[in-house]
Amino acid sequence: MTLPTDPASNLAALIRCASVTPEEGGALTALAAMLEPLGFAIDRPVFSEDGTPDIENLYARRSGNGPHLMFAGHTDVVPIGDTAAWTHPPFSAAIANGEMYGRGAVDMKGGIACFIAAVARHVEKHGGPKGSVSLLITGDEEGPAINGTVKLLEWAAAKGEKWDAALVGEPTNPNALGDMIKIGRRGSISGLVTVNGRQGHAAYPQLADNPVRGLLTLVDALLDPVFDAGTVDFQPSNLEVTSVDVGNPATNVIPARATAAFNIRFNDTWTPETLQAEIHNRLDKASRRKKYRQGRNEPIDYELTWKDRPSQVFLTRDDRLVAALGRSVAAVVGREPALSTSGGTSDARFIKDYCPVVEFGLVGKTMHMVDERVPVSELETLTRIYLRFIEDWFGHMVDP
Repeated sequence: MTLPTDPASNLAALIRCASVTPEEGGALTALAAMLEPLGFAIDRPVFSEDGTPDIENLYARRSGNGPHLMFAGHTDVVPIGDTAAWTHPPFSAAIANGEMYGRGAVDMKGGIACFIAAVARHVEKHGGPKGSVSLLITGDEEGPAINGTVKLLEWAAAKGEKWDAALVGEPTNPNALGDMIKIGRRGSISGLVTVNGRQGHAAYPQLADNPVRGLLTLVDALLDPVFDAGTVDFQPSNLEVTSVDVGNPATNVIPARATAAFNIRFNDTWTPETLQAEIHNRLDKASRRKKYRQGRNEPIDYELTWKDRPSQVFLTRDDRLVAALGRSVAAVVGREPALSTSGGTSDARFIKDYCPVVEFGLVGKTMHMVDERVPVSELETLTRIYLRFIEDWFGHMVDP
């Protein structure tokens, strides 16, 4: 029986599956074919919710007597963009100049391919770890993330699954493999401020109330002062205005309404509740200012709505997990990785409610880009890191 010990072959099989979210595209079937010879029991639950596409997911477990390690990731990928702009077809897994091209090569089929190769090498070498290894793989990470990891965790936990630690294989390294382990993530909240004005002719502003003026005042209050100076483990919280719109095609009409969308990435100075309260307080105070609305005494008429579900800030303090991964990276690449909480959110924000979680994967320079690609040599290096981590975390204990 041939085991899937070659990460490049594993990745090529996954890339050739056009699993653009929300389509499964054959990727989970290819994944199951790799896992079955390794002794994994496989489930492929489908989750649904009104207004969202049905999503097929995969949960696989190789059971043993001892601790339980989860590897988490996703096989769905973002759209390819302009096919003609690709040097090689985006689902061909072509290799040129030592690099494998394809959508998902870095984000994050590559990480999955390497972890499977590492488990296969461990089985081949030791007969498997003295403990359980599971893969929790969703097809909804690049989509709305409603019918994916959240429901898959709930489904598995309801079946009695418990985990001692988790590794997410997202591309965490900014420049070179071994740069960075993610041990936490900032929280994220998005909102929309709408200012209601009075439409009128641009030549007769006294007869109108320009909502853009009010919006400028409110945006000022959102951006200044800064929210905090950062903490020991996290960089400063940051608010970015991501869209401003009045929906007005005419240049001589004062619009009736103006909106500004914003996103805040926040550290452990805040909770979603305290941060939302701070935003409300800033806008309420600013609504009574006259900075851009001289001569108007009434407060700015505004509405604040919060978008989606906020992502919680978290930090993993499990020394055994973090140290084992750090040692493994250093042993293979010869340098200590930085422990970071930078960047955006990931599905680790859901997993942290069930067990300690860290993130480590490939270099992310080409993710989501045309010509997404990964050096084949880095697939081998990541596989060696994952294998070393599995051996270290399980304490080199093996089943007879």
